[in-house]
Amino acid sequence: MKAISIALKDLQVLIKDRGMLFQLFILPLVFIFVVSGALGGIGASEEVKLPQLAVVDLDAGEHGKTLVDKLSADGSLEVVLTSSAEADSLVSQNKLVGSLTIPAAFTEGVESSQAVTLVLATAPKANPQAVSAIRMVIESIAADLSLEGQIIASLKQLGEMRGSLPDESEVFATEHVLAKARQQFVDAEARPLIQVVQSVPQQDQDQETTINYGQSAVPGFTVLFVFLAAQTTAKSIYEEKKIGSFRRLVAAPLSKAELLAGKLIPNFITNLAQIAVIFILGSLGMSLLGMAALPFAEVPVGTILVAIVLALCSSAFGIAIAGLARTDNQISGVSTILLWGMGLVGGSLVPIFLLERFLGKIPMVVPHYWANRAFDDLLVRRLGMAQVGLDLLVLFGFCLLFFAIGLWRFDYER
Repeated sequence: MKAISIALKDLQVLIKDRGMLFQLFILPLVFIFVVSGALGGIGASEEVKLPQLAVVDLDAGEHGKTLVDKLSADGSLEVVLTSSAEADSLVSQNKLVGSLTIPAAFTEGVESSQAVTLVLATAPKANPQAVSAIRMVIESIAADLSLEGQIIASLKQLGEMRGSLPDESEVFATEHVLAKARQQFVDAEARPLIQVVQSVPQQDQDQETTINYGQSAVPGFTVLFVFLAAQTTAKSIYEEKKIGSFRRLVAAPLSKAELLAGKLIPNFITNLAQIAVIFILGSLGMSLLGMAALPFAEVPVGTILVAIVLALCSSAFGIAIAGLARTDNQISGVSTILLWGMGLVGGSLVPIFLLERFLGKIPMVVPHYWANRAFDDLLVRRLGMAQVGLDLLVLFGFCLLFFAIGLWRFDYER
């Protein structure tokens, strides 16, 4: 209860500080809107009007060429004829939406009514709508070729039957032809000779991902300014020491851990409110700028969990700063430089995949990296909750480390 009383008192003081409220809620939105407006069109300027599909034609017959010609004539995609190795390279690097491989025995299989398989390999970061549209085009054209092959095979069989039974040729020319044709239509729908199988090659970890830089600014600056708020906790503890409030608590039945928990709670609540405001207004601003809003509704549990651990980690970091710093200049000056530097190294200002390319594993030493990676995987890359388990665990480990440092270095007077 005493820790809660301390927290309520700090919250009242914070609400009255307009300068701090501007730094916590308004300044991050200004940064997000400026950066999003400047960088939001980088990904869009590289888009093409028609999705590109690499086609590897291994078939020496006419049906393979017919399939390629029909794909090109459809007008809904751009066909790029290439080799198998080149197609794999282009697709794995996300330079094309996907590749279609026509097997060597394609013509033979169609003409002999044998099942053949077309393999559609899609890029790891391909647009799902583009992939779906391309697959529909391929399946439609393949169905036409399959039906054509079924009908031709049927007519050949009827011709052979008429040759062996010349007296009944008229019967086969009417009733049997219609029955056989109807059966072939049914067989073509139930057991298509040409099947399209889709696969997604594993993406190279070192390759550049095709994300929107403007969109990644929202979670990046959120992490940066939430950690900058750690100074609020540190300054609050320093001011309490300066005016001698803590000296009066030496004889009180209040442990250091309870006291620091009381100083941690208001900053934790403020950080949660800060994250909510930045995410909601930042996403709204992105929509006004013509960019896709972040999909919070798709991963609400993951987003909330990361936000909670991030807010807790920032609050604990403020306690650590207060324990290590001895002057107001150290809290305001040194910690500001330190926090901006950690934000830069941790991926708040530069996309993580670029940092990892130039700095290797160095960004992993700061908590900003793990928070940014978690939000990036959830909201930008949309990889799902299962991908952020390690990020949450490491971030919570930083929370315990920072609180332990603050508790170890805490002094009631200095």
